[in-house]
Amino acid sequence: MADWGYGQFCPVAMASEVLGTRWTMLVVRELLCGSHRFNDLRRGLPHISPALLSKRLRELEELGVVRRHLDPNSGTPLYELTEAGEELRPVIMAMGCWGQRWLETQLSMKNLDPSLLMWDMRRNLNPDPLPPHRVTIQFLYHDVTPGQAKWWVVFDKSGEDGVVDLCKKDPGHDVDLYVVSDLRSMTAIWMGLMTVQEALDAGKLQLTGSRQLQSSMQTWLGLSVFADEPKRVSA
Repeated sequence: MADWGYGQFCPVAMASEVLGTRWTMLVVRELLCGSHRFNDLRRGLPHISPALLSKRLRELEELGVVRRHLDPNSGTPLYELTEAGEELRPVIMAMGCWGQRWLETQLSMKNLDPSLLMWDMRRNLNPDPLPPHRVTIQFLYHDVTPGQAKWWVVFDKSGEDGVVDLCKKDPGHDVDLYVVSDLRSMTAIWMGLMTVQEALDAGKLQLTGSRQLQSSMQTWLGLSVFADEPKRVSA
């Protein structure tokens, strides 16, 4: 896979040669999070080029970590992890837990990205506290460029499979809840560094609309899987 190597027979060295190339572990992370289509993988990895993503997927397929097959309905390629790929789940989780515990918060908070944040929130949303009818929530970030400022999350429990839609254009539905914040504060909430109530008390978050959605936001909001990991360094 790599055109360099450590020249050691140690399994750690050999695994590092395979997994240590740029973007490889993040591609595996996205597959573990449930992304199977090329465009969905790109939404979780907005800074990777399509050519490089294709290359990494081919390499992982050649190594037996990823399996590629065609969607029987659309004919588009789908990617899924093999048994070898699934065995990387505890590795990815351990890396994420270590980063949440030991890396300075200021370091991670430099890498703010509204599209990645909204994509992660969309796929981690907890539908349990949401009402049985269609719910539309608009997020507005007042400190980013206009093209990245407005997002709509639409969830309908009565719809097919209860799919959560993320829209950058107004879907035309009545909005049940307006969420206004700066990107840094919403990212901090998602990472578990600040609660919804703390952001409200500090004036960093404004909620307008359904009282039920306001009061249950901490529960339905899709937090990072590492949000509950306690920090071992100063936040």
